[in-house]
Amino acid sequence: MSRTVAARRVAYETLRAVHESDAYANLLLPTAISRAALSTADAALATELTYGTLRRQGTYDAVIAIAADRPVSDIDPAVLDALRLGVHQLLSTRVASHAAVNESVELARGAGGRGAAGFANAVLRRVSRDTPGDWMTHVAASARSDDEQLGLLFSHPVWVVRAFRRALAAEGRVEELEALLTADNASPRVTMAALPDLAGVPDDGRRTPFSPIGFRLGGGDPDALVRTSRGRIRVQDEGSQLAALALTRALPIAEGERWLDLCAGPGGKTAVLAAEARVGGAVLEANEISPARAGLVRQALAGVPLEVPVSEEDGRIRAQEAPETYDRILVDAPCTGLGALRRRPEARWRKAPSDVPALTELQRELLTEAVGALKPGGVVAYVTCSPHLAETSGVVADIRREWGAALEEISARDVITSLSDADPGLPPQADGSGRAQLWPHRHNTDAMSVSLLRRV
Repeated sequence: MSRTVAARRVAYETLRAVHESDAYANLLLPTAISRAALSTADAALATELTYGTLRRQGTYDAVIAIAADRPVSDIDPAVLDALRLGVHQLLSTRVASHAAVNESVELARGAGGRGAAGFANAVLRRVSRDTPGDWMTHVAASARSDDEQLGLLFSHPVWVVRAFRRALAAEGRVEELEALLTADNASPRVTMAALPDLAGVPDDGRRTPFSPIGFRLGGGDPDALVRTSRGRIRVQDEGSQLAALALTRALPIAEGERWLDLCAGPGGKTAVLAAEARVGGAVLEANEISPARAGLVRQALAGVPLEVPVSEEDGRIRAQEAPETYDRILVDAPCTGLGALRRRPEARWRKAPSDVPALTELQRELLTEAVGALKPGGVVAYVTCSPHLAETSGVVADIRREWGAALEEISARDVITSLSDADPGLPPQADGSGRAQLWPHRHNTDAMSVSLLRRV
């Protein structure tokens, strides 16, 4: 098997695992590349084929449905993944058409035999006869509404398109919707964090515009830098860095403060909190209900010379059992993850509007118990990697109504702006809150939402 064929095979098998077993590409793909012993170039090809196909899956399914003259639901899933991979190569890469068709047909043959191969050959040759621009015209014409057209052209479920539009409208920026959808389909740049007082920016690093601990490498292997720094330099989205720093720098730190990271997994923000606690003389505890993710938190903390106990409890119970105990609490709540679709593209196809009510109920319960665990004067940061208004402003509004005058808001927008070298341009929200909303298309970060609440 040639190395290029091996790269396509790795991409195909990753797609199958994502669709068949609900695997996560970002966890599975590095292992698959290592097992296949791919060269650097072929590893890059496998990565591009996998992520590109997942990001544009909605568009490619519309193309396949037109070319096959049947709904994709009528196509065998294993054959469909081979077709998706082929269409991605034909419409979005420089791979030669004959190679894209022939090797995708072979994948279909392996999945479904001679009949599947003939079907795949016919569909892909039909796709190859028109230009990418022609196919976008065909796809647009197949839509039944303006929102469905946006969803098909930009490969997002219609409900996500609408949720994004409402979130942008809350800032008076609804005209940026297409820019946001486009950014979700771009490969994110690798961003690093140098933990405060433990590591510095390397000579070839370029500081990021917003986080004071963030930088990007001019070149080289980020994993090697992480290893040689013993975890004191980390790969971490700039928005994630800012969410943790918004809590630690909202108010001056007093020696002996007690902090809690209530939903800590996988531990990137916990590591930043630990470094900040060490500098400020605070004590940090962490909690993560999932044992596997709690293990990742302990790994993330390994580079910080600070003792941080990690409990494995339901966060609601963990906070409820410690009334008026903590000076600062981070609630990085479980959410739809719609803010990280660049890095986890399959998430857009796994979530549905029906998932939101149960998540917002859990978010409200976690936040209200966290407020109860604050000392008077203590601050909680409520963070979601989602811009969905039900998960962000809706949850915070409910908690503020519940606690009334016992709770006041600190402007997260002002805090994050004060941290940043460049003006992040965080406009007021329609609800009048101080919530900060970051965006892929504006800030090159995940769409992280941050609110700061202080117990009076």
